[in-house]
Amino acid sequence: MLGTLKPEPARSRPDLLAPPVVDALAGWPVDAPVPADDVLVAAIDAELADTAEFCAAYQVGLDVSANCVVIAGKREGVVRYAACVVLATTRADVNGVVRRHLDVRKASFAPMTEAVESTGMEYGGITPIGLPSDWPLLVDPRVIATPHVIIGSGVRHSKILLPGPALGALPNAQVVEGLARPVG
Repeated sequence: MLGTLKPEPARSRPDLLAPPVVDALAGWPVDAPVPADDVLVAAIDAELADTAEFCAAYQVGLDVSANCVVIAGKREGVVRYAACVVLATTRADVNGVVRRHLDVRKASFAPMTEAVESTGMEYGGITPIGLPSDWPLLVDPRVIATPHVIIGSGVRHSKILLPGPALGALPNAQVVEGLARPVG
């Protein structure tokens, strides 16, 4: 599962996290189903942050690697955002399930500059931990069924490791059946 990663407790390594992630971990509820100390972080080469390259370089299976994608759609001139967490072996159903959830006519991946500016995170490292509090966080059931997943840390030079069920317990998280479809 961990491949060649060398994880450490995330709260002890703020240098490996985006500021919104540091803040979210500092405010992690003591009664959360997964303790904050179970959230780990591992340094990686920023040039290898994209999922396929990361998994190959660090010997991590796509089946335990999760992606957090930012989706945007407009309704009555107002942009609505959602973040979706899906395993790397799947793709989010952006113009089906996500579009209906946002109640917009068309949904698409948010432009890179908007995603970065809105989250305070680096593109290619966006994570569900520390997202804007008014965004829905849609999580595919396969993610929370995975004992441990690896996901972005808000920056490209590290990855977070945590129990899959923790992602379903994040603020604004909703586990959504049919959110993702298998690739291929």
